[in-house]
Amino acid sequence: MMPETPKSPRKPRKPRTQETETRNAVRKVVMDAEKAVNKITGRKTNYDPEVAAQICEMISEGIPLRQICRMEGMPPWRNIYFWMARDPDLAAHIARAREVGYDAIAEECLQIADDGTNDWMEKLNQEGQPIGWQLNGEHVQRSKIRIETRLKLLAKWSNKYSDKTVITGDANGAPIKTEDASSGRLFELIRNLEMSKRAAD
Repeated sequence: MMPETPKSPRKPRKPRTQETETRNAVRKVVMDAEKAVNKITGRKTNYDPEVAAQICEMISEGIPLRQICRMEGMPPWRNIYFWMARDPDLAAHIARAREVGYDAIAEECLQIADDGTNDWMEKLNQEGQPIGWQLNGEHVQRSKIRIETRLKLLAKWSNKYSDKTVITGDANGAPIKTEDASSGRLFELIRNLEMSKRAAD
């Protein structure tokens, strides 16, 4: 009869941390969403570095992500967010491209404002003969709306273009310090002033 080999002790399981559980839950949601996108669109959700580089380049030119994803050969916009969730480097590249894109949108506002094409149109008489020029109010108003829309979006997207005023205590952005201005402190200041005045006399 063969002697029984002793069983090796079972390794203790590592306790699941909240971070691990959250990461697993996010991974499951992303995988389920990818399956759903594949069923709806029939397009692959595999990460493609070349496509990601093209997307970053177009975002840096001020083209919105959803507009890019509507172009032929581009993945659905949801895929880009899946890729960003999985790859922090890609998320950082897209964030930097967006910052550059905000400057491109601001430059586009200048171009729209400086472009006087179609601001004036030829005025014709009843016979169809030109008799002068008149302001094309519709075109001017449309240009104004285009500029205002871009500026409002830039103010929402980037602090660089926001009109908000942030008040800080010093150049490093520390909060403003407040001092106790209660009546006890006030009386103490008055007493100190009186004592220094008497000492001076």
